[in-house]
Amino acid sequence: MAAARIFSTAQMAARARKRLPRAVYDFIEGGAGAEQAVTRNRARFSEIALMPQALRDCAAAHTQVTLFGRRYAAPFGVAPMGFADLVCPGTDRALAAAARAQNIPYVLSTAATTSIETIAGIAQDNLWFQLYPGADETIAAGLMQRALKAGVTTLVVTIDIPVPARRVRDLTNGLAIPLKPSLATILDVARHPGWLWRAARGERPGMANFVENKGSLSGLAHAEFVARQLSCPGLDWARIEAIRKAWPHHLVIKGILNPQDALMAERIGADGIVVSNHGGRQLDSAPSSIEVLPRIREACGDRLALILDSGVRSGDDIARSLASGADFVLLGRPFLFAVAALGLSEGPRAIIEILRAELLNTQIHLGCADPTELGSDHLWPRQGANR
Repeated sequence: MAAARIFSTAQMAARARKRLPRAVYDFIEGGAGAEQAVTRNRARFSEIALMPQALRDCAAAHTQVTLFGRRYAAPFGVAPMGFADLVCPGTDRALAAAARAQNIPYVLSTAATTSIETIAGIAQDNLWFQLYPGADETIAAGLMQRALKAGVTTLVVTIDIPVPARRVRDLTNGLAIPLKPSLATILDVARHPGWLWRAARGERPGMANFVENKGSLSGLAHAEFVARQLSCPGLDWARIEAIRKAWPHHLVIKGILNPQDALMAERIGADGIVVSNHGGRQLDSAPSSIEVLPRIREACGDRLALILDSGVRSGDDIARSLASGADFVLLGRPFLFAVAALGLSEGPRAIIEILRAELLNTQIHLGCADPTELGSDHLWPRQGANR
């Protein structure tokens, strides 16, 4: 079994790079502009040292946490990812099934290649839904109603895409909307027969949650429709407040880096926020999530659940996030690399087990039997405020 020879997400990413066409790998790994934000995300994590506390009883150490009234097996979940089935048909389903089996949240993207209803039947009450409000409020309201009907109790509203990003790798490879693949991209796909065979057997990746809205649109009209629903330069706090009033359960606002925006989220009644720079995929000059997290925790205290994403690659990074003020963490790219490296059945299970094992190992070394014990006392040099 390939999983027996892989022990880290870095190894998974290296294997995925060999198994995926370059355009698909670049779509996953790449970021906006010169990708300085992507680099910054990883660099800031590597700069965080954790201070052990010796001779603490960790005989009963565990990774379980409670968030929004639900007990999860670990303080991390699967971040929302659009077009995940580009990696392999069935990726959305496989990740949702693994999240359910190992009791972590699976956040389904508005731009997912699988419908809310299908994933709800797989992930069940481990399902969260991520909403791009878009320019058409009617479509957004319809998606919310479908999520509610499917049993979703945590809605994650993404606010950091006022306009589509310029991702140079995707533009170069012709993976921007509308698709304009280059000859080099086509030849590269041909050099990956395994991926091509799997892709040919599955359904063509598309945004399943928009099927009923796009009708017979094609070409440029379809591209414009997609752009309107995944970005909205006119989005404002009044619109988010209206969503808060309309959604009867837990509401999380994703894409906040500014402490003042975090306080605004609190004022309109959000239950939590995702401190995120969208994995470096939107604003290349944005700060990393992990470096602004302590300031947001200091501003909000314990009044909001703080979830962090962008740049998380290991159990050590999860521990660094919790010590810096996060209550929970989301990961995206590593889950896609796991599927590419190990397949639909092994990959999702293996990465969850690896991350949990790494986190537990780090916790015990730091003297923390419970992940909620991680705090600013474990940061070196000490910074920020205790949770």
